[in-house]
Amino acid sequence: MAGESDLQTLLSGMRPELNPGRYVFTTVDGVVPPDITPVVTVAEPEGLTLVVREEDADAAGLEYDYVAGWITLRVHSALEAVGLTAAVAVELAGAGLSCNVVAGFHHDHLFVPYERAGQAVSVLEDLARRSA
Repeated sequence: MAGESDLQTLLSGMRPELNPGRYVFTTVDGVVPPDITPVVTVAEPEGLTLVVREEDADAAGLEYDYVAGWITLRVHSALEAVGLTAAVAVELAGAGLSCNVVAGFHHDHLFVPYERAGQAVSVLEDLARRSA
C-alpha cells in the first residue's frame, strides 16, 4: 500500500505517539548481542549502531550517553514524500529540541531527549492542528 505524499495531509494527520520506555544509541562490532532486540539498526563503517531500550543496554553492558524518548508519527508517509522531516525538524528546533529521525516503511520515528519527550509531542500536535 502506497503511503501519503501530500505535505499538508502528512502534517495534519501525523498523530505523534510517544512509545513507552527510555531508548539509547549504542554501537557494537557487527553482531547484535544475545537478548538484545534493537528497534533500529544502522550499519556504518565504524560499527553497527543500535537503538535499544535503556534497560537492555544496561543489562548487556553496552555504553551510551544519550537517552531518548521514541515518538512515532502514525501517518503512513510515502518514502518519496518531500518536506515532512524538514517541517518536523524546524518545529522541534524552534523549541530547542534535538531530534534524530529514522524512516521506516510505514512511519517516521523520532528520537528526542527523554526528559523533553512530552514537550516534543505537544509541539508536534500543535503543528498538526495548525496544518489542518
